[in-house]
Amino acid sequence: MYPSSSILADCWLFRGLAPQEISAVLGCISAKQQSYPKHSFVFRAGEPVTRAGIVLSGELHIVREDFWGNQTIHAICRPADLFGEVFACLPDHTADVSVLAKQDTEVLYLDMQHLLTSCSNSCAFHNRLIHNYVTVLAQKNRMLSQKIRHCTQRTIRGKVLSYLSEQAVLTGSTTFCIPFNRQQLADYLSVDRSALSAELSRLQTEGKLRFHRNQFTLLASAEV
Repeated sequence: MYPSSSILADCWLFRGLAPQEISAVLGCISAKQQSYPKHSFVFRAGEPVTRAGIVLSGELHIVREDFWGNQTIHAICRPADLFGEVFACLPDHTADVSVLAKQDTEVLYLDMQHLLTSCSNSCAFHNRLIHNYVTVLAQKNRMLSQKIRHCTQRTIRGKVLSYLSEQAVLTGSTTFCIPFNRQQLADYLSVDRSALSAELSRLQTEGKLRFHRNQFTLLASAEV
């Protein structure tokens, strides 16, 4: 039994496919559903990954852990997000990040070898799926470049303002919400949480921005 196509239709991988085409292609690529309880690992760094996953419900964090167990967030995956697709296409390599369920989470797994090989009927929707997959890879490469740009700023202020400036541009508004709480933002930017909170307070005192929880308003141009 496959999940409702409503969630899958929001996934870039299935963009442009009709509901009946999505149902057909799930069988073609041997899709399987699996559940993960809160705080459990979907997979850990160093483990082989044989399938890509789509989040159906819940939330996953893609994290990198150092020797002492400190985590840096690389990305957050929510319903309709695809993850693990790069590792699944590299069968001779293991994952270099871990994927952690932050909530009870349902995942739909896809066989990437079947996905990247056109079926015997050369169906149009399978060809569309391959095209969409290339688009997903391009988008994720862009997101990684953005993260690198933020994290390579020399100061915490620079990292914060780089990230918030980008969010304002993406939303087209000086007031916006970010998808991170304070600890998650600190992990994403690879900074200490206390230092991050102190820098945000200074920026607010200087009249550069206002914030409440994860909502921010940029008030003036701020030099990095």
